[in-house]
Amino acid sequence: MSTRLCVPVRWMRRRARSLSLVAAGVLGAAVPPAWATEPVVIQVDAAAAKPISPDLFGIFFEDINYAADGGLYAELVQNRSFEYRPTEQRGWNPLTSWDLVQRDGGRGALHVDAGRPLHPNNPHYAVVDVQHVGGGVGVSNPGFDGIVVRKGAAYDLSLFVRQLYVERRWGGPPFGADDAFSLTAQLEDAAGAVLGQTTLSYSGTDWQRVAGAIVADADCDAARLVVLFSTQGGAAIDVVSLFPRETFRGRANGLRKDLAETIAALAPKFVRFPGGCLVHGNGLPNMYRWKDSIGPIYERREQPNLWGYHQTLGLGYFEYFQFCEDVGAKPLPVVPAGVSCQNSGYTAGRGQEGLPMAEMAAYIQEVLDLIEWANGPATSEWGAKRAAAGHREPFGLEYLGVGNEEHITPAFEERFRAIEKVVREKHPEIVLIGTVGPFHSGPDYDEGWRIANALKLPMVDEHYYESPRWFVENLQRYDKYDRAKSAVYLGEYAAHDEGRRSTLRSALAEAAYLTHLERNGDVVRLASYAPLLAKEGRTQWRPDLIYFSNASVRPTINYEVQKLFGVNAGDRWLATTVEGAASADVAVSSVQDSSTGAIVLKIVNRAVESRSLVVRGAALAAGRATCTVLAGSPDAVNGSDPAEDLKPTTTDIAVGPSFAYEAPASSLTVLRLE
Repeated sequence: MSTRLCVPVRWMRRRARSLSLVAAGVLGAAVPPAWATEPVVIQVDAAAAKPISPDLFGIFFEDINYAADGGLYAELVQNRSFEYRPTEQRGWNPLTSWDLVQRDGGRGALHVDAGRPLHPNNPHYAVVDVQHVGGGVGVSNPGFDGIVVRKGAAYDLSLFVRQLYVERRWGGPPFGADDAFSLTAQLEDAAGAVLGQTTLSYSGTDWQRVAGAIVADADCDAARLVVLFSTQGGAAIDVVSLFPRETFRGRANGLRKDLAETIAALAPKFVRFPGGCLVHGNGLPNMYRWKDSIGPIYERREQPNLWGYHQTLGLGYFEYFQFCEDVGAKPLPVVPAGVSCQNSGYTAGRGQEGLPMAEMAAYIQEVLDLIEWANGPATSEWGAKRAAAGHREPFGLEYLGVGNEEHITPAFEERFRAIEKVVREKHPEIVLIGTVGPFHSGPDYDEGWRIANALKLPMVDEHYYESPRWFVENLQRYDKYDRAKSAVYLGEYAAHDEGRRSTLRSALAEAAYLTHLERNGDVVRLASYAPLLAKEGRTQWRPDLIYFSNASVRPTINYEVQKLFGVNAGDRWLATTVEGAASADVAVSSVQDSSTGAIVLKIVNRAVESRSLVVRGAALAAGRATCTVLAGSPDAVNGSDPAEDLKPTTTDIAVGPSFAYEAPASSLTVLRLE
């Protein structure tokens, strides 16, 4: 975007001259439309300010579109614990992504066993029988569509190994209790060239974790991990793990750095996790139970993902809370409401099912244990488990969601009320968030609000995915909400353009809606776009905010809008009016950050023509303002070539108690007055 878009006086002079020529008959005698001659007047009244939620803009993470394993979670080995199953994807089994390797005359066999597991929650492991050593016998794993390695980077390898007693069936001596052996782990390219390796040693007969580091000596976007045994006999292996040393904030069992940094750049004030429909799962056995996701990774109970793949739960509750702390966001965990998803396949067409009421007391205690785990002292039962994981101080949990998009049935209501009653009695400090179904209206919405009103819930979670036109036509939705009732968390929303594309048109519709949310930030306390992440080639849902491959991250235009609002949030809304012939195309919000005193004007022009604006307000002191503009064709879609993507441009302009500004066609402008 050129500088002249942020210096409107030049444009207005040229336009005035053009209109003079029209009047003189030089350019024709057509009468210009009202929008071409009458500016839109924006009036900002700081004296009529009101407090709004300082937590308004956040993010919602759900493991959909391979967002966790193979995505944000930095683990590079796929099916590391041999727990894949055909109920997740047709053709899957515990050896999916694993192949037997036999080098230079080596002979062996590979199979899965469950007779003496590392942990009951992780029942399967692989057994490698080395019949003839040759150049080595072992296994290989290509990761999630290839392992990306970079020259000079270190990769931390670990695996559990157990030596097996074998007879002389292969002609060699049996292993004994004091025998030892070594194994070699290496990264290879598609042609088999070694990119780096390490040697690990083992002795004994029981499960033992061995670890080392591999430093890559070349770049490769499709490497594989190979583990080779050079001793005749048998060995069991499990939890074969490979992490880049450089994770986000250097965390062990951490997050992919570039992807986490892209999310952190949104400046989220909260993070909702782990879902989504993932929470209530595909039937009661598949509900997300938070206790399964903490502790050493080999103790976590892996399970199928509702969206058709696998959850290692390596990215679990501790990692979610830690990420929130690392990016300065408040955690917002969502627990099941004691019922399964109404669309569960496990229920054989019977729809939603509820936990037996006889089990609800234990389940409610599970919810209470979560609060203690997050907020309790290190001397408490569950606070001690948090401390043992490396976080002695409480996380400071404020928000807790119960349920997600449920069909509001009597079974749901009975269980939700039971959970709400105990949580409110035991922890009145927690803001409990209810659910009002998957749509912005309809029976579930009405029933959900009925329950919220009866219980006087602090907040409810609304969801809707609609066309850009719907968002534009509903810019007064929350103006009419009763402030005496429950506040709103807009937990999932997105403007779905034709073909489910992430266009500038959809992004500007969302931007206009966000100005509406800021105006109603006293009743709409939280809002998050959904879904957040999608892996290219592994996507079940479109559109999404951030697309990525193993080697790159591609934010959408919608991401740029979310980022501009996130980094320019405020905690006071300044009364703002918009008047003029072209005001229908313009949406505006004015907020102030009370900690810095900065005033931020966000101006959305959805018209395909530029709009002349006059901004007035006694609080707008004379000086300079940072002017950031996102503009282009309404049909623009950020693609695979970053050089062609629409990105915001920033300059500065002169401002004062009354100043003119030319809003570019199809644009979002953010004016920040420090």
